[in-house]
Amino acid sequence: MRIQVRRTGGFAGIERCAEVETSGRPDANGWRTLADRALADSRTARPVGVPDGFGYEITVAGRTVYCADPLLTEAQRELISRVLEEGA
Repeated sequence: MRIQVRRTGGFAGIERCAEVETSGRPDANGWRTLADRALADSRTARPVGVPDGFGYEITVAGRTVYCADPLLTEAQRELISRVLEEGA
């Protein structure tokens, strides 16, 4: 399963993208569970964020959803952080 995160906005307006391919990883089930939880509370349209806040586009196995600071759920925050840290 491929998980992609695109972060936009922020004070400097710098876009950052990363992705993780979970197929064949020993922790693939954990990634799937986290992704399912994160997508459950997301929107299919871009939400209005706060000035200088980040907006996120999360794509999991071809399904794209959107969320924004400061209204991220714990699952969204964890998934975004993990993908941006571990992803290429």
